[in-house]
Amino acid sequence: MSRRGPIISIEDDVDDQFLIKSIIEELEIPNPVIFLENGMEALIFLETTQEQPFLIMCDINMPVMNGLELRDRIERNEYLKKKAIPFIFLTTADDPRVINLAYDDTIQGFFKKETNFTELKSRFQVIYQYWQSCLHPNTFA
Repeated sequence: MSRRGPIISIEDDVDDQFLIKSIIEELEIPNPVIFLENGMEALIFLETTQEQPFLIMCDINMPVMNGLELRDRIERNEYLKKKAIPFIFLTTADDPRVINLAYDDTIQGFFKKETNFTELKSRFQVIYQYWQSCLHPNTFA
């Protein structure tokens, strides 16, 4: 994790991408945001980038490769696992079975997408401030 690194948002819904971008701008978060539309696109990006991302925020229900499959692939990839990028789910899926599956792959958080802009903005602020304050294996890298 690099506190100045990009926020990776894996989100296939363009309206949600717009909301996320708007919230990041309103909160004046200095980290760039990179939008990827599915798990496969994200996996390829993460395997090939030299950047050390600040945070991965991932939806669960996506085409090609869903969020749970992506997290599993990251966990089994020594290169990506060593990067120790905080991985959270930000999704509309709130089924307890899905939540349990997500935590089986050692995620760092599971958040429901709020339907209200103000509430979603508040949620982002908490997530961002937490990870800015948190010490992490790659904090000093």
